Amino acid sequence: MSKVLLVHAKGGPPLGHVLSRTAARADVHLLALSALPPVVADSARRLCASVVTPDDAQRRDLVSLIVSRARAVGADAVLTFSEYAVVAVAEACRALGLAGPGGAAALARDKRLMRRTWREHRLPQPEFRSVATEADLYEAAAVLPFPLLLKAAWSAGSTAHQVIRSPYEVSAAWRRSRDVMAESAQLGYAELHVAEAQGHFVVEQIVTGTASHWFDEPGWGDYVSVEGVVADGTFHPVCLSGRMPTVEPFTERAGITPAPLSPDAQERVVALAREAVDALGLRDCGTHTEIKLGADGRMWLIETAARFGGAMTVPQIEDVFGLDLVGMLVDHLLGRPVDWPQQALGPAQARGAAGSLVVLAVDGHGRAWRERRVWDFPVVRADVPLSRGSELSVVAESSLADGGVVPVYDPAGGANTMAALCLLSATDPRTVLRDFETLVDALPKVLPAARPEEVSV
Repeated sequence: MSKVLLVHAKGGPPLGHVLSRTAARADVHLLALSALPPVVADSARRLCASVVTPDDAQRRDLVSLIVSRARAVGADAVLTFSEYAVVAVAEACRALGLAGPGGAAALARDKRLMRRTWREHRLPQPEFRSVATEADLYEAAAVLPFPLLLKAAWSAGSTAHQVIRSPYEVSAAWRRSRDVMAESAQLGYAELHVAEAQGHFVVEQIVTGTASHWFDEPGWGDYVSVEGVVADGTFHPVCLSGRMPTVEPFTERAGITPAPLSPDAQERVVALAREAVDALGLRDCGTHTEIKLGADGRMWLIETAARFGGAMTVPQIEDVFGLDLVGMLVDHLLGRPVDWPQQALGPAQARGAAGSLVVLAVDGHGRAWRERRVWDFPVVRADVPLSRGSELSVVAESSLADGGVVPVYDPAGGANTMAALCLLSATDPRTVLRDFETLVDALPKVLPAARPEEVSV
């Protein structure tokens, strides 16, 4: 049987989902750069031919570590689903002569390089400047129109995002973003291969999105993502996912598959995603491209990743369209034929809809909960009224255990302050959206109040 070295780090689809689908295609050897989620540890040992957790000394040269381990197990393919390990795995695949994202992987990871590449190809995106020092940020603020968005170039999950509304906010935003990146690194949410990545930033103009010009009903966010794959250098779009509005500044709350766009609108969005992916020159990998939607058909590229979307995007696609993207990518990397969709799938091909909700301690208007609450999924399932036929579950490996105190939402921390991840299946995208709105409104009311002794000072 073929052998696959799976490099695990934080982020990406749930490890349990990835492992089961990969193990169905090949013998899996797991290289764990992050601790295994406790709820997955037993199944990982059962499903994998080996599980190795390297020490700090071995991690210093991550590419060499991956290459060495791949050779030791005789791996026929090496892959990762984590944003933070994409570049290292791509370089290891090149050294091993195996299929992978290719030498352009960094272009889909470093937002500075990504935006420069798109600018060279004259693709629509916000105006931007690369930033390495506070002085750079002041220079950028002098030429870009306010408000501005400061981003860490190698971050994910909206971590370290800071909105700057005037020159007086520049210094504070710079300090806060750097502090958050340092904190995220301690939690394991940081680039694993580029040592100096924490010091790289980009600042960009905030463009005005308009969901009402794209969706027939209110409540949708003003951006979508195009999920796809690049196989032998050819981009294959799979489907689109819609969003609820973000939580300030731009933290994602929910993704919903499929996005209920008209066929013409979907075609135009996919065409831009194709241009974005083609410009980056990727070879063999999943892709996740986010696009801001504006008035009168305007669009702006937000970012493209050389991996599948995180949270429950991949399981949602399997639920709605019957496509096991993990297994299909494994087959492709192993040289087996794969029947990729001929065009992006939409509502007409969907079997219902599915969505994932990040539980944050903010209400539907983005306001912080008045009281600290304790996460308790059985209470949520029992007390929140959902639509007929809707099914709600919790992703245990991405959630607090029942009884854990819900963190206070930190706008700069983004998804780092999430309490749980929920998955909902329903009859159509609109029902998923409405049920999520109900859920968001109900959570601060139905979850038990935290006792003073449970809340850390």
